[in-house]
Amino acid sequence: MNPKDNNETTGDLAKHTPMMRQYLALKAQHPHTLLFYRMGDFYELFYEDAEKAARLLDITLTTRGQSAGVPVRMAGVPFHSLEPYLARLVKMGESAVICEQIGDPATSKGPVERAVARIVTPGTLTDASLVDDKEDIWLLAVTTLRNTAGIARLNLASGEFILIEVAAEQIPATLERIRPAEILHPESWTPNFGLDAARTRQPDWYFDVDSARRLLCEQFAVASLAGFGAEGLKPAIAAAGALLQYAQATQSGKLPHLRGLTVEMESAYLGLDLATRRNLELTETLRGQPSPTLFSLLDNCVTSMGSRLLRHTLHHPLRDRAVPAARHGAVAALLDDVGRLAGEVRKALRGIADIERIAGRIALRNARPRDLASLRESLLRLPELRAPLAGTISDLLTRTFAELDAPAAALDLLVRAIAAEPGAQVRDGGVIAPGFDADLDELRSLNDNCGAFLVDMEARERERTGIASLKVEYNKVHGFYIEVTHANVGKIPDDYRRRQTLKNAERYITPELKAFEDKALLAQERSLAREKLLYEQILDALLPVVPMLQTIARAVAQLDLLAGFAELALKRNWCQPEFVAETRLAVVGGRHPVVENELANQAETFIANDCLLTDERRLLLITGPNMGGKSTYMRQVALIALLAHIGSYVPADHCALGPLDRIFTRIGASDDLASGRSTFMVEMTEAAAILHHATAQSLVLMDEIGRGTSTFDGMALAFAILRHLVEKNRSLTLFATHYFELTRLAHEYTELANVHLGAVEHNDRIIFMHAVEEGPANQSYGIQVAALAGIPPTVVRAARKQLREFEQRAAVDPLQPDLFAQGAPEPEAEEPPPHPAVERLAVLDPDSLTPREALDALYALKDLLR
Repeated sequence: MNPKDNNETTGDLAKHTPMMRQYLALKAQHPHTLLFYRMGDFYELFYEDAEKAARLLDITLTTRGQSAGVPVRMAGVPFHSLEPYLARLVKMGESAVICEQIGDPATSKGPVERAVARIVTPGTLTDASLVDDKEDIWLLAVTTLRNTAGIARLNLASGEFILIEVAAEQIPATLERIRPAEILHPESWTPNFGLDAARTRQPDWYFDVDSARRLLCEQFAVASLAGFGAEGLKPAIAAAGALLQYAQATQSGKLPHLRGLTVEMESAYLGLDLATRRNLELTETLRGQPSPTLFSLLDNCVTSMGSRLLRHTLHHPLRDRAVPAARHGAVAALLDDVGRLAGEVRKALRGIADIERIAGRIALRNARPRDLASLRESLLRLPELRAPLAGTISDLLTRTFAELDAPAAALDLLVRAIAAEPGAQVRDGGVIAPGFDADLDELRSLNDNCGAFLVDMEARERERTGIASLKVEYNKVHGFYIEVTHANVGKIPDDYRRRQTLKNAERYITPELKAFEDKALLAQERSLAREKLLYEQILDALLPVVPMLQTIARAVAQLDLLAGFAELALKRNWCQPEFVAETRLAVVGGRHPVVENELANQAETFIANDCLLTDERRLLLITGPNMGGKSTYMRQVALIALLAHIGSYVPADHCALGPLDRIFTRIGASDDLASGRSTFMVEMTEAAAILHHATAQSLVLMDEIGRGTSTFDGMALAFAILRHLVEKNRSLTLFATHYFELTRLAHEYTELANVHLGAVEHNDRIIFMHAVEEGPANQSYGIQVAALAGIPPTVVRAARKQLREFEQRAAVDPLQPDLFAQGAPEPEAEEPPPHPAVERLAVLDPDSLTPREALDALYALKDLLR
């Protein structure tokens, strides 16, 4: 709080009003978080919180009354509109404390008792109205010990609690893979994660290893963490302890669905660094848009659980090929009989709600009545979902079939207890089904019979008094009453007692009507209280089956993912990839899935291409014109390998893959202004990471390395990097370049093969063939591409003329260092005798010399000089 607020709120509390003393006591427990304080039909914010909320939420800031002699600044939102405002705050990375009235205003002496009901932070969201149903919400904590980073992450909805340790330099790449919603870190540390996520500083002692170990053992009721394989992971344990303490604080200490830890190994996944995830546009385009991406193309999942699993799988392709191979087998089984099985599964999935998040809300005791109704309907549909899987030949589908068994007792309880269409909130009533509880039915009957009682009494009173216009009615302000016009007041019996005088009538109450009123109003109050009690008991009864519900949720998500893969393969003619033991990446008729889809939307056809990399052919040197399709070709090979490793069919006619450990990409670059790095520096940093970490089982994509500096510097770097990849890394590599000089290396290295994407000229225009062919390209077509881009014709003509001059000079003097030098003076010193290669080149006629002859002569000379 600012100094002004300190004076207003931390002075002599005795001078404040009782209500403000209550507020200030609660605010002192959460000094850095917006506190929404329930007052009647509004949630109010005060002082600095009010100013901040007014600015962020565009709500009215006002000043009302005084406390401790100072005007109270306040802002508020209606209680029924709270959730949209919370959603806006969370998107801004803000947290909020929700304080509810827990006392009865009618019986309270002084201010109504209030208490914190929940704390909403970006990483602890579980409310359906606040979260993206297709994206997991991860709360993550990170700390370091020497050069090792300990990272713990928690998904409150599913109960997943995962630890991992990585080198400190790998923190940004690991966070990019996980994409947490909120990051906790020690307050003494100011890290640069390079990720747009909410950050919450925690006291350093939260990350104490011994305290963290005790807290974790207490949560999981174990003597040590050895059973989870985590006992020796000190940095990860420290992060996990801080994470658990924060989660318990936000959820009032109750996390019964957290039953264990999972230790994750980075080596379990096919490695994808930051640049690769960005360049392959897995879930976000290079411009930061959600579409068109690989995820947007693949996401035909019926349930939100399936979509979340798909997103997770894309960022976590497995290195061990057993799981993706099992998925391939399951997809093949679902495709049997022209996809009939997949169609039946997808049809049955349409009635299933988000069981995973409902189970999480049950565990956290914030499940709403309609959550339980949706859970009931989903469990009732499981037999229909299981039916197509009976007798399947896929082991994975057989296991899924077994996991889709609904808990009978829990389902029976939901069927008997929850109304067919329950109210939105327990406080609204209408949640518990008729016939479930006799006491509740009796209380409800009093309310339900009110109308009949009033009609009966009205008839009896008209007969008793002889007043034909007499009415017996009810309103919320005055309760039950008998209304008589002024003309008939003389006919009223002695037991009528005046309740209200109107312009044309009098309203009365009788002892009989008063007794019924007391009973009816009390019955309504007791009915709502009874429903609340019964609802809490239902949540208690469902708590033990939360693990089973989580298992069902995982099975549904898996089946949804597989059925989606099957439909996509059938619709787009994708093939089942084959995993082989030897070094091999063979693709026949491969396509880029996203580009192919975009072209199909424009009624255009994608040109399929082959790719072959083996132990004897490890590097393809790709040449060809700009816009010829080099980058698309490289990306499609990487995407095909990635799709195979997540268990999907692939966009090709045939695909065989040997072992892979990582995929690296160095495709395109831009300035990193925030870090003060130029385009060329970004390019070299990414190249350095590849040269340091790529292995013989890595797939490497390099596009136009060295283009960000001078021609000779760039060419020299490209030569050296290419040699290093062939000689040292021995990775499976696709290397695209405009330095045609590099194509000569195919004579030096048998592992290197030249391929190119061709183009033809027609009427001074260029037509791209987009087909990959063996051998090097013969020219770049850069000027033709410039003309296509709209460069003025005069500039294009001047460029053509200048190019001819450059080519002539290169033919006459291939060693001239500066092609732009004009009229350079002859050297005064005596020149040494020319090399024979120069003499041979000098006698050639430049006008009749072919580009191939000039290039061969140039390389012969360079080799001799070297």
